[in-house]
Amino acid sequence: MAITEDVFLFLCILSSACALYKQWVSDTNFENATNWDKDLVPCGSDQVEFPEQTKVAVYVGAAHALSGMILPMDGEFILASRAGFSITEGHDPACGEGVITQFKDHNSLKWFDPALWKAAASLDDLHRGSYLFFVHEESVPCQHDDAVFRDASSFRVDISANGGSVLVKSVSILGQTFSNNFDFSHYMASSLGKLQFHGSSSLRVDGSACNDPTGCPCGNSANRDWICANIECSQLDCKKPLHPVGHCCDVCGAIVTIQFSANFNLESYRQHMQNLFLSLPNYRSLQMALSKVSKTHRLLGVIPYETTHEIQVVLQDQNAGPASGMLAEALAREVLKDASAHGSELGIDRAEFHASSGASSSDVSAAIAGNVAAGVLGTLAVLAFIVLMVVLHRRGRLSMPHLPSLRRRRKDGEIGEPGGPIDHGFDNPMFEKTNMIPDVPGLYGVESLNTITLTQSGVHFINPVYDETDFSA
Repeated sequence: MAITEDVFLFLCILSSACALYKQWVSDTNFENATNWDKDLVPCGSDQVEFPEQTKVAVYVGAAHALSGMILPMDGEFILASRAGFSITEGHDPACGEGVITQFKDHNSLKWFDPALWKAAASLDDLHRGSYLFFVHEESVPCQHDDAVFRDASSFRVDISANGGSVLVKSVSILGQTFSNNFDFSHYMASSLGKLQFHGSSSLRVDGSACNDPTGCPCGNSANRDWICANIECSQLDCKKPLHPVGHCCDVCGAIVTIQFSANFNLESYRQHMQNLFLSLPNYRSLQMALSKVSKTHRLLGVIPYETTHEIQVVLQDQNAGPASGMLAEALAREVLKDASAHGSELGIDRAEFHASSGASSSDVSAAIAGNVAAGVLGTLAVLAFIVLMVVLHRRGRLSMPHLPSLRRRRKDGEIGEPGGPIDHGFDNPMFEKTNMIPDVPGLYGVESLNTITLTQSGVHFINPVYDETDFSA
């Protein structure tokens, strides 16, 4: 897989850009049964009729026998080799009863109808039917895309737009590719070009490729109303439908948003996603639209002050009912794991997702952030309480409880200085509460040394160690 991606990236660099091809799917071919009101190709007993006011160039790929033909006022046949018409007389047994069949009107087919285009990363993918899915605005040719009309076919398309012209990189018609506006303007001015293109605007070719590997803006946002006018949105079953940037309808699924660095490559990442995930059997029913979109940052949610770009990955779920969107959500979680593990290699700085179930990548981070916030708030509450207690104490509004000081006990045999302060150590009601000892004359006098005195509180004696100390002081 890594070799495939490296080769793909190398090819993109060689071509200066990774082009996308958008192919017009409708045609005005004679052999296409859907172009006839009977949904059948006319045969020998049928009479063909083109409405009088029809303007159309019809591609004819084979020889046809008809009973008759009514041509329009303005039209053209483009005949392939050995193609043509002949008129038969009588009944054609192989055709059955002859009918009058009318060619359908193609004036209503519009350039900005997403349903009329198919997209692919190469011309080979177009031929193989390996198509890409895009949001509606990018389903039609963007300013750096190649617009392709099939070789053996003709068409008629309305190119009306909000601007004066519709811009593309190149246009391919009947096997001829126009990559500069000088040659293409001459083709548009020809009788065939006027039959194929009509409307209030013009189609312009400038050959400008997207030279930014991270992707280029599509340029169709100005014609969003023309695009969405051709879209009918369906009813959805998911809980919280999502609305991707550039899409006309809400979707059931998931949207992954990627903040990227300079070494990100849009097309190689598309191949990475295709090879790693969408090629798996359990994800093949999903559609992925990958594009570079603009994000406007607003001050206070109102005043725009900055516009940045990000990569939008739309994962659309084809399932209906209660399970709608769940498969896309599962893939979105896998995409985030991949971005976390290989972000530096892929050029991804950050990725997040939102799902139509209501889940998002912020669920886990929010729980972690909530635990951290709870710890911070708890610490702040304790500090605030301590500060409050100190302030109230200093203002005299709160008295602190008395904590008795613990004094160091003297070592055994340690005697204080004679006449100095006595270290009582702790209060002893037997010896130091004088109000509890009756006044006994001579109890502490010199004449009573080495004597024992009986009092109400107990037995008192004089310790000869302190016989030179004045205890009456």
